[in-house]
Amino acid sequence: MRHLHTRTTRRRLLGALAAGLLCVTGLAVPTAGAAPAAAPVDAVGAVEAVDAASAVDDGLALTPPMGFNNWNSTHCRAEFNEAMVKGIADLFVERGLKDAGYEYVNLDDCWALPSRDANGKLVPDPVRFPGGIKAVADYVHAKGLKLGIYTSAGTKTCNTAGFPGALGHEYSDAQQFADWGVDYLKYDNCNNQGVDAKQRYTTMRDALAATGRPIVYSICEWGENKPWEWAADVGHLWRTTGDISDNWGSMLSILKQNLPLAPHAGPGRWNDPDMLEVGNGGMTDTEYRSHFSMWSIMAAPLLIGSDLRSASEETFEILGNREVIAVDQDPLGKQGAVVSSEGGRWVVAKEMRDGSRAVALFNESGTAQRITTSASAVGLPAADGYTMRDLWQHRSYNTAGTISATVPAHGTVLVRVHADGRWAQHPPAVELGLEGGPLVEAGRTVVLTSTVTDLGRTAARSVSVTLRGPEGWSVKATSPTTSPTLPTGRSLRTKWAVRAPAGTPVGAYGLTLRASYRSPTGVRVDSALPLSATVVAPPPSGTSELGDLTWLSATNGWGPVERDTSNGESDAGDGHPITIGGVVYGTGLGVHAESAVEYYAGGACETVTAQVGVDDEEGADGTVAFEIWADGAKAASTGVLTNAMPAQPLTADVTGARVVRLVATDGDDGITSDHGDWAEARLIC
Repeated sequence: MRHLHTRTTRRRLLGALAAGLLCVTGLAVPTAGAAPAAAPVDAVGAVEAVDAASAVDDGLALTPPMGFNNWNSTHCRAEFNEAMVKGIADLFVERGLKDAGYEYVNLDDCWALPSRDANGKLVPDPVRFPGGIKAVADYVHAKGLKLGIYTSAGTKTCNTAGFPGALGHEYSDAQQFADWGVDYLKYDNCNNQGVDAKQRYTTMRDALAATGRPIVYSICEWGENKPWEWAADVGHLWRTTGDISDNWGSMLSILKQNLPLAPHAGPGRWNDPDMLEVGNGGMTDTEYRSHFSMWSIMAAPLLIGSDLRSASEETFEILGNREVIAVDQDPLGKQGAVVSSEGGRWVVAKEMRDGSRAVALFNESGTAQRITTSASAVGLPAADGYTMRDLWQHRSYNTAGTISATVPAHGTVLVRVHADGRWAQHPPAVELGLEGGPLVEAGRTVVLTSTVTDLGRTAARSVSVTLRGPEGWSVKATSPTTSPTLPTGRSLRTKWAVRAPAGTPVGAYGLTLRASYRSPTGVRVDSALPLSATVVAPPPSGTSELGDLTWLSATNGWGPVERDTSNGESDAGDGHPITIGGVVYGTGLGVHAESAVEYYAGGACETVTAQVGVDDEEGADGTVAFEIWADGAKAASTGVLTNAMPAQPLTADVTGARVVRLVATDGDDGITSDHGDWAEARLIC
């Protein structure tokens, strides 16, 4: 499906997200709610997949497809052409991506002319593809790769130019694709004329089979018709959400929709949370590593969505991480299951064919958090010790059973753990942490406490720790920074006096916590934890409009948080006057569930007030519940509000709180047009 930003289209997209409906391609999956519930601690290794007999039995897509699709980087722009496609194929070989498992080079919308020829055949655009599709396929095949193509299960594709869809032309189009040498079909859902989805997608399945050519079939139905309930014998993968966008909120929303569908993935039938955005520039490298880690632990198709011809080395490093790819491509075919999720701290574990578990410690929040689990919780048997492999550091450690890390904001620690009689050959795992909120007022000293904790079965010896801040900052230890030995479970705790110079501008600054230690066999280990300290300004005295203040962090379910306007669509600044129940408000915040906006109160404020409700721009749609939190405790909340309700007053006592957080949830019915307004939101200090 295309990124169309009309309200009608987006409402349909978010409706699919909310219901747990996803862009489908060939598997049967029961309905799921919008937010994944924590799995029982003994469930990770026992998830039952859909009966394999119901899957397409053709030997294709036995692991999630890997490759490239141009849409996220080019859309329908002129740079999508034959030269680009061939260039991507070249880079797959030259940069080792082919050897890492990337196989498909896929064309998306806009490859054809807007009209069929006199015989009703599809015509490749002669400007974009002067040699035709078969010539491109031949080039790709000569590289040992495969070619994919796109069309829609409707009269036209999704692009507004109106390229021909395959509805009513399934057998003719499928034969053209086969004759050209196509190996993969993405089949979208636009302009479907109201024809039954199962009928439309089954017809194309039969048409592809009739060609006799093996073609991976990717159903992109957006989840509107719960394809997981009927598509297991239709395609090989199915989209489970609307289109992804290159921002944290979109990626996070899609992740939460796809996680509950773990029981239904397996060889030849995959949940597809849409293509990768890694390298497109809308997220940080930390966020892209999380994106890639979580798609891999979910056994999702890995289709690169960035133009590799201009990609950074960091992008190639992320996309080419073979240890992470091995998690995605594990032949057992299990999708990772949620072990726990609380306070933005996620533990997701995936059973692997060799009996190990891949474990993702994922931090969705805007501040570093300690996330912890255990070998038994992720389904591993009792053992004297375990080997734990960090898949981004490419290092192995021993652990007594604790799997734990302080995870940076929006970061993911991805490890692979197994019971191992040879655990002692690895140094003990040591966890670094920093206690105390890293919020610093310039010119004032804040005390932070670092921790170095031995998680291993063996002792860590000759332990030392340092904390470094930006140039010009004062960072001084006020307690010991060394320990001769740390037995299992013991910590070295060091207090640090941290001071940013007076006049330091408000913003985030890097801190680095480093530890050095030796294993019992004398192996030296150096580890580092990148952290962030935020220089904040004391809140102004009196009453302030929150729309005028600088927030500490802001996440939003669709587009950015807007100041003094509604949420609007996905672009910044596209909101409208805040309007609830026909009443227009001049100030406030426009958000979209799930949303959280944090402000520094510094212990100097007493009250937050607002008029809250669902913005009128969504017509009769949308349900939102509003919450105000003070230092991790809920201070006030509404029930579920609908568009039919007038604005509700919400007041919270935040006396003494350092941080105030405004939260908008989806009302427990999924994320569907949930435009929430914090009208006249004010902080009184």
